[in-house]
Amino acid sequence: MLADRMRQAATVKAAAAGQQAYTTAGTYTFTVPAGVTSISVLCVGGGCAGTSDAVGSGVFSKGGSLAYKNSISVSGGDSCTVVVGAGGTGSTSTPSAGGNSTFTLPSASLEVRAIGGGSSDSNIGSVSYEGGLNANYSSGGGGGAAGYSANGGQGGTGSGSGTNGSSATGGGGGGGGGGGADYEFPEDPFSGYIYRYGGGGGGGVGILGAGSNGAGGNAGGTGGGAGGGGGSSGSSGSNASFFAGDGGAYGGGGGQGGWEWPANTYYDGGNGARGAVRIIWGAGRSYPSNAANV
Repeated sequence: MLADRMRQAATVKAAAAGQQAYTTAGTYTFTVPAGVTSISVLCVGGGCAGTSDAVGSGVFSKGGSLAYKNSISVSGGDSCTVVVGAGGTGSTSTPSAGGNSTFTLPSASLEVRAIGGGSSDSNIGSVSYEGGLNANYSSGGGGGAAGYSANGGQGGTGSGSGTNGSSATGGGGGGGGGGGADYEFPEDPFSGYIYRYGGGGGGGVGILGAGSNGAGGNAGGTGGGAGGGGGSSGSSGSNASFFAGDGGAYGGGGGQGGWEWPANTYYDGGNGARGAVRIIWGAGRSYPSNAANV
């Protein structure tokens, strides 16, 4: 009996399955629970903001990347650093890129990095994909966040021809769909005015593992659909406003802003959505398919 109790006391009890999600932009410390020796980490970068019709680049409005790594060796009590990238802020000039989301071990080893839309850095992880681009800066839709097995959906193309712009491309591998493009009113023969509405925001991606793909936004400035389970759609461009739609959480890119002429007024692009970091542990749990809530 005594020998049995001694053997039981010497046996390290396996930690119960668990998780920790960080979904607000900022820097955090994750302390590894007692008994946990292996974790899996998912990072989604923040979405780049849109700009106005006056400034052009497909990098603006790009969705955030996604990266993950399974079976990272840790010890109970380790203090790891987590950074959640912010979404970019829409502007009529050069907008801010989305922030990178990262996970770093106490040894300063950067294990996972998902870059924000518009970032010049590179992804780090066992698996990673890029956010979708804005197809045409001219009041086009925002790009969708990356998925678990493919890039995010591409934003729709602005028309510039008196009609709706094109629909957007859906996101593959559980990624967010791109936002739909603008609608442009034809020139009024009496006033000479032309109005162009803003593009829709790109859809976000969920952080609970791979799910269905996000749908592309329809022509006319609607937002892209969310992928992956739990990400919200980008808001749509409004027929009452020239302002673009914001990207959907997590990682959707903001749509491009509208324009009116001959007043020559340009409107802000939409904001990019914030990123996220999620850490899971427990027997049989990993990304992309065995990562649901416990």
